[in-house]
Amino acid sequence: MRIRPFAVVLAAVAVLAAACTSSADIESDQRAAAASSSGTQVVEIDTSPEQSHRVHTKKDADAAALVPADVAADGKLTVGVVGTGEPPLGFLADDNSTVVGSEVDIASLVAESLGLQLDVRNISWEQWPLSLQSGDIEAVFSNVGVNADRLKLFDFATYREGIMAFTAAPDSTLTIKDSADISGLTIAVGSGTNQERILLDWNKELEAKGEKPATLEYYQNAGDALLAIQSGRIDTYLGPNPNAVYQQTQGKVTVVGTVNAGWPNTTYVAGTVLKGTGLVDAVEAALQHAFDDGSYAKTLARWGLSDEAVDKPVVNPPVGS
Repeated sequence: MRIRPFAVVLAAVAVLAAACTSSADIESDQRAAAASSSGTQVVEIDTSPEQSHRVHTKKDADAAALVPADVAADGKLTVGVVGTGEPPLGFLADDNSTVVGSEVDIASLVAESLGLQLDVRNISWEQWPLSLQSGDIEAVFSNVGVNADRLKLFDFATYREGIMAFTAAPDSTLTIKDSADISGLTIAVGSGTNQERILLDWNKELEAKGEKPATLEYYQNAGDALLAIQSGRIDTYLGPNPNAVYQQTQGKVTVVGTVNAGWPNTTYVAGTVLKGTGLVDAVEAALQHAFDDGSYAKTLARWGLSDEAVDKPVVNPPVGS
């Protein structure tokens, strides 16, 4: 099992000190000491396929009663997760085949609450809508943000704030707060994402003012975008904030700005199911059970995502157009 120290900025500092002898432990302690002095918490990222530290919950009978018969029939909840990213959301474990991460852990809490076995399918981002519509999977837990277009086809149960981050080379002097700050830049982004929509809207603002828009380059995964940053082919990449914070603590990038995925409104990350199947009510009830028994908060803390916690799950929250 490989453990990667992950320093996350939090209000409270909680750094564990322990005697160590190996070089890996020494490095881990050094990172912890640096984090403690700067007001951060060290989160150890478990990259093992076993995930022995995963937080668990118990079956909730009321939530389980809401599971549609066709989903309950095989005793499984088949969930799609994009497993090609970096920690902490969804990534491949040390065996290079098992998908692990915070999104898998949230899906696990939902499945356990519903009394179902979790069946994780590794999908690409482009696959998830069709995979749901075709019935290959029953739900998606993969940093999917709620937006107006998606609400036409899918139902959502929220579980995290949707924050996106601009990352750049470690020595970058960029600061990005709004459309004016991206004028003339070359920016990497994923196709069909909320991030793309934001950048396209910002480019429209720039063009309306007679200013040069940003050039968008499309990448299928964050790893390719990271290589593009390191080689100087792009100025910045707009992607999920949790991944960006992790990469920054590894010294790979610096975060130069953040934006809510629902800009100019607020949106949330949600468990996603096909619209009208009734499964969303079971997912919402399962999440509420995990909120109530503390397993939700423990899971976010395990992956350094406590700052993105929400007060309660909401089905199909209102969003801007």
